Amino acid sequence: MSTAPPTPAAAQGARAWLRTFAPLPVSASRKERIKSCAGALLGLFLTEWISRQLLGGFNPWFVAPMGASAVLLFGVPTSPLAQPWSIIGGNLVAATVGVACAKLIPDPGLAAAVAVAVAIAMMFQLRCIHPPSGAVAITAVFGGPAIAKLGFGFVVMPVAINSMLLLMLALAFNNLTQRRYPHQPPEPARAHGTKDVPPSQRVGFTRADLHSVLEARGEFIAIDEDDLASILEAAQLRAFRRRFGDVRCHEIMSRDVISVRPDLPASQASHLLALHRIKALPVVDEHGKLAGIVTQSDFFNAQRDTGARRLAGTVRDLMTRAVLTANPDQPIVELARAFSDGGLHHAPVIDDHHRLIGMVTQSDLVAALLKRGTMAEAA
Repeated sequence: MSTAPPTPAAAQGARAWLRTFAPLPVSASRKERIKSCAGALLGLFLTEWISRQLLGGFNPWFVAPMGASAVLLFGVPTSPLAQPWSIIGGNLVAATVGVACAKLIPDPGLAAAVAVAVAIAMMFQLRCIHPPSGAVAITAVFGGPAIAKLGFGFVVMPVAINSMLLLMLALAFNNLTQRRYPHQPPEPARAHGTKDVPPSQRVGFTRADLHSVLEARGEFIAIDEDDLASILEAAQLRAFRRRFGDVRCHEIMSRDVISVRPDLPASQASHLLALHRIKALPVVDEHGKLAGIVTQSDFFNAQRDTGARRLAGTVRDLMTRAVLTANPDQPIVELARAFSDGGLHHAPVIDDHHRLIGMVTQSDLVAALLKRGTMAEAA
């Protein structure tokens, strides 16, 4: 009896399913991979050595699941699964549940299975999911006479001590190698101190949209929601740069810039702002190099603080010295986030010698993007 050959759709589905077994690409750079290996080497070696010195009279003083924890703490330190509460809370919960199941359930296989299942449920509830903790629970059941003799002492020695030592070493190593750990997403910029989200998050997808989609999926995703949002926003910015990235600062900047010297009386600088109907004055030294910037807000704040109707002192007393600048060949899209979310209104443009050569304002940026968008639609 012959069977019908598979349909093209079924064959295509089978090939797609088989492709899921292929290894996924790893985006970590060579430098990050070296850091991960070096961190695991140092972290595990020192954790074992210190544990042996502290707990030399106990057997065992070091548990194998620490190796799996090291993969997370040093290999993917940004993962929610690798954060401090995850390793400490997850391992302690799993060890406690594992010891209890070993005492209460005579069959070791059933005890191990129940221990891991209950540990997962508690880790979800306590928000401390840490995959290596499943191995901690199994170790509590199948660890042999030495572990059984320790009883609930196994939770403290060696699990708690091993976990704390490995965590402290991960904190030291990751920060010394310029990794953000514990991982915290950057706070959203709110230049005006209100509850409004930044302007860049008011169009396209929003954080609320992302949260709703993830909640609807109902799956646990091993990446922080804010990190995922930041990645998507960066991808949007990259796409925006691909569309508008060939517009440079020197194409849109003002070249006839009204600037002042630091020793100019503040009252004269205020008069220049009103005369030219501008909101900021770059401050330059005798060589034309940028020394700072003074804005309308600086004058308003000075008058409010002093209560004087006429400003005393010089520009040097009011100016801001730390200025965000641009270079003439810089793509204007690189300034978009600072102008929209960072509260920036003016960006002095300087050359390689730090001399002032122009000024880019919010108005310049909006006009350029509007014109470019109109041209793109016409094409």
